[in-house]
Amino acid sequence: MNTSLLLFSLIAVLFAGYLITPEAFAQGTQTSGGVNVEGSWYVGEGLEKGNYFEYRLCELDLNSCAPIIMKMWIKGDIQSGTETLWDAQVVVIDGNKIVKGTMALGKVAAEPVLQSDNLFHYSRAFKSSIAWLSAFATADTNDFIHGPKKFSANAWGKIGAIGGAQLIPLRAEKISVLGHTEDTVVVGWFSGNNNEIFILDDFPFPVKALTYAWVTTGVAPVMYQFEIQKYEKNVQSDPFVDVVSTEDTAALLGCPSDFFNYINGQKNTNTNTMLIEYSYSPKNPLAGCEIDWKINFKNQYNQVQFVDQVHYDIWVVDDKGNKLRSYAQEIGRTDLFNGFGQVHIKIPVKENPGLAHYAIFVYGVGNQYESPKADLAGYAIIDINIAENKNMPATGNNGGTQSITIPSWIKTNAGWWANDEIQDSDFVQGIQYLIKNGIMKIPSTTPGSSTGSNDIPIWIKNNAGWWSKGQISDNDFVQGIQYLIKNGIMKIA
Repeated sequence: MNTSLLLFSLIAVLFAGYLITPEAFAQGTQTSGGVNVEGSWYVGEGLEKGNYFEYRLCELDLNSCAPIIMKMWIKGDIQSGTETLWDAQVVVIDGNKIVKGTMALGKVAAEPVLQSDNLFHYSRAFKSSIAWLSAFATADTNDFIHGPKKFSANAWGKIGAIGGAQLIPLRAEKISVLGHTEDTVVVGWFSGNNNEIFILDDFPFPVKALTYAWVTTGVAPVMYQFEIQKYEKNVQSDPFVDVVSTEDTAALLGCPSDFFNYINGQKNTNTNTMLIEYSYSPKNPLAGCEIDWKINFKNQYNQVQFVDQVHYDIWVVDDKGNKLRSYAQEIGRTDLFNGFGQVHIKIPVKENPGLAHYAIFVYGVGNQYESPKADLAGYAIIDINIAENKNMPATGNNGGTQSITIPSWIKTNAGWWANDEIQDSDFVQGIQYLIKNGIMKIPSTTPGSSTGSNDIPIWIKNNAGWWSKGQISDNDFVQGIQYLIKNGIMKIA
């Protein structure tokens, strides 16, 4: 492989986990506050059946704070033993993945008590970020310590061990929330950085937050950050009824859901500035499925020491070292970031069967929101044999999956359709025209025998909207088109 080209690509780009809780890092010294605002608040205040929320969220223990979109609809009540809980239907958009499941939220403390297995990590991230204040403020009016908290109180409680900071109402502040200017109360603490959570009175969850992990050296990584994107009341019908998770697609493709028998190795970067320890599973990943990666960034001269604040990416390159794809770019980011040098990440396999060259790029180290210092920059290449997946919808003459080609302007049309600016029939006719005239190419799909009613499931419309915003991949969008063809909703002949 021509590594000089790969090195040149890296240089060009350069110049252009442990479970961690908030309690573990609060070591500030401020002990009193309070704001001149009447009233009190707790997590879940005003929560009711039919509430619909969308949050943009990142949490340190969830893919090192890679952002996700979490959508939640309160369906009603659900019984668990003698306890009545909120039945929260959830959809998470995590990079290329769409995850659909259920969380059961407590009525006293509106945090997850139960959740679908596939939502375990997302539920934990929700609890330790959006619902974190339930450790201080709940609906129990008989609990003097953990009941509703007044905005005028000097403090809402101590964070962490003895000597830790107090969670304090800091100030009243007007901010823009969902297109409106609202009066919020900011609560927070200081731990080397200002940690702030914005509360809107009578609203069930905080609307915005930015907090940092406590570290004794270096720059503190973001512990969690979120902001509400959408809110509706009295939503009667399930907004997710036709959303199809990528897990369902993966099941159709025969993709593994559990990973074991990892292949382990280690390589120095080409610059000999860092040691890359890696494990991946399965040994021969299936085309169209996922690779489970575990990556440790280690000090080249002290292999028990992790390197933190790492800006990195996972590329696939050709035999000459030219970049074919970047996972960071696929999920809408310039790079990936890890605060503690230990990565656990799953990425989709888009390569044809055969030998694929995965390059773990280290752009450098430094603050998450600043350009990294290139002193430790370099890359390591891991060759992996991709196995043929006989469940893939079609193969080309070379045995690999047919390429998917979608002109970028089609995304504009998809966005119009998702926003009801054009009708379903117009959308179908447009896609039919594009396929017939070779403008839009998709893998060969066996048409269904239905009459072609043009009644399009809501989940495909949702996918079109998400795709137009870059929240899901071209492949995910095309799978929706294939569904229309297979079920006879759209005819291409």
